[in-house]
Amino acid sequence: MADSAEVDQVLLSFQKFAVHGDAKATGQEMNGKNWAKLCKDCKIIDGKTVTSTDVDIVFTKVKSKTSRVITFQEFQKGLEELAQKRFKGQTKEEALQSIFKMIEGKEPSNTGVTKVAKTAAVDRLTDTSKYTGSHKERFDETGKGKGRGGREELVEDTGYVGAYRHAGTYDDKTKPSRSRARPPPPTSLLHHLRVRTKP
Repeated sequence: MADSAEVDQVLLSFQKFAVHGDAKATGQEMNGKNWAKLCKDCKIIDGKTVTSTDVDIVFTKVKSKTSRVITFQEFQKGLEELAQKRFKGQTKEEALQSIFKMIEGKEPSNTGVTKVAKTAAVDRLTDTSKYTGSHKERFDETGKGKGRGGREELVEDTGYVGAYRHAGTYDDKTKPSRSRARPPPPTSLLHHLRVRTKP
């Protein structure tokens, strides 16, 4: 039987893999994707004696029928199954010890994950203060993008041509001057007729 120190190390690795890639995970249960990742990262899957298909079959076998996750106890049962397959020449206890040694202290690896490049060339290419031409128009002084206004030429529907200096002054030019009095508004013909017909 594995001693408690080994089991604690395996439990710690179980919890780290259980929360990997899931912000809502508590670390008490592990889904099938993270189970397969643990087996791959800890090199339990060797491609010959244990394959990814074997790992998926063991996961399905040890989990509850209606559940989609496994607990730490079910995780240990799964490791026992894989240990017998992976280490065929060893006894059940030795195989379990060997598989625990493979898992102890391991964490999920981030291989294949794109990392942000921090080089001088990237800094130079992404510095918006050095942009010229039409690209410069897409950002304000702080380097923040202007959105649609920076990408498209927004058309004003004022009726004036683009570079017209006196836009909006037409009404001022066509208003009558105060010196000229306006003629009184015309009265209706009916009003004139009523006035003339009175005795």
